[in-house]
Amino acid sequence: MASSSGSGTSSGSTLLASSDEDLQLQATDMRKQKRKLSNRESARRSRQRKQKHLDDLTAQVGQLRKENGQIITNLKAVTQQCLAVETENSVLRAQMTELGGRLHSLGEILQYVDQGGGSSAKTPSS
Repeated sequence: MASSSGSGTSSGSTLLASSDEDLQLQATDMRKQKRKLSNRESARRSRQRKQKHLDDLTAQVGQLRKENGQIITNLKAVTQQCLAVETENSVLRAQMTELGGRLHSLGEILQYVDQGGGSSAKTPSS
């Protein structure tokens, strides 16, 4: 009988040990499940951040393209104004050259008149 009670005690210990092992396995499984869930949530948040960053960059590209279009439009307008001013400047330079020539000619005529070149015209009337 002693052997049967010894084996009963041994079985009880085995049940307790098995039960402890089961609890440890369950705890380990629970930690693994919790960690998996935590990793999934972390991955989901990471994907959301990545998507938000991509959306922000897409919006920035759109804004920069819009600004680029406005700059190109302004550049074209300024280029046209510059060409118009250059054309007007050329016309004014040509007019200045012509008027300078006329002024020079008038100066020569006045000099001729002042030197007595016009006195012969007075002689016949006297």
